[in-house]
Amino acid sequence: MNSAKPAGTQHVSAEVVVELESCATQDAHAVFSALRTSFTSDRAADDVPEEVAGAGSTVWTSTFDVSDRKSAAEPRRLTAPVLVSLQGGYWAVDELCKGLESAFTVHVLGTAAGDQEKEVELRLETR
Repeated sequence: MNSAKPAGTQHVSAEVVVELESCATQDAHAVFSALRTSFTSDRAADDVPEEVAGAGSTVWTSTFDVSDRKSAAEPRRLTAPVLVSLQGGYWAVDELCKGLESAFTVHVLGTAAGDQEKEVELRLETR
């Protein structure tokens, strides 16, 4: 697969939706803050994930624009492995995965490919 930025990227989405489920609040914050170091987010830097009371699991979601990579994130500590779901265009998802690799050990658990988008399931661990 070619992960180079496609020609004519003005019509190619550079946004990736990131979902974290069933992880500690501080781990969600570690993942999102690492990603904000590298990419623009739809959430402010001081927007810290909060646990919601009640039945069911909490899902944290944020969208990142990978069109302009800022800098590599430093390694971050997690209290336990974190399961992450990424959804977006092929190039954009590949770029976001590269951004995660600077902060965590990344294991690809599975992928689902569509015509113009793909979804990737990852497990992140402390490096």
